[in-house]
Amino acid sequence: MTDAEPVRCPWAGADPLYQSYHDTEWGYPVESDTRLFEKLCLEGFQSGLSWLTILKKRENFRAAFARFDIDTVAAFDEPDIDRLLADAGIVRHRGKIVSTINNARRAQALRDEFGSLATYFWSFEPRPEDRPTDYSWDSLRQQATSPESIRLSKDLKKRGFSFVGPTTCYAFMQAMGLVNDHVEGCHCRAPIEAQRARFVRP
Repeated sequence: MTDAEPVRCPWAGADPLYQSYHDTEWGYPVESDTRLFEKLCLEGFQSGLSWLTILKKRENFRAAFARFDIDTVAAFDEPDIDRLLADAGIVRHRGKIVSTINNARRAQALRDEFGSLATYFWSFEPRPEDRPTDYSWDSLRQQATSPESIRLSKDLKKRGFSFVGPTTCYAFMQAMGLVNDHVEGCHCRAPIEAQRARFVRP
């Protein structure tokens, strides 16, 4: 006899990799600049695809992009673009590859200005009173953007970032814990709320 599966957000589905990502990563607050940069890049690669597709290729992406070390990726040049376009383990989209290199250079400038990417991104965390009160699946799946993700998108674009539309930025905020969009009743919702309460904002 096996233990019953915990209640999860419906999007986690039945794939073990997706369920693990849901249970251990999605929504937990993140301060690491490397992880924030990686997620922003992978959200850009996801455009037009499913997150599960990207998740299955994530280790390949990490190998191809120097584990998303910002300074290393910022130094990538044309031979690196050619190498990446020949890498069947990732999404071979020239525009997205070029965007990732560009965004690494823009991230360096952000880091120089704010001290860390975390300081910058967490400044867009919504106030508790601006968050929805309905955390049902029907409600959450209709929310693809937020006022804060629209502001973040506009500011990133102004700073020269690409593939950072409001929907991409909201997905980034959900994944990196700037908001907790686990549905009511999901076994992750309460632990993440507790961790967010303890989390020291950069």
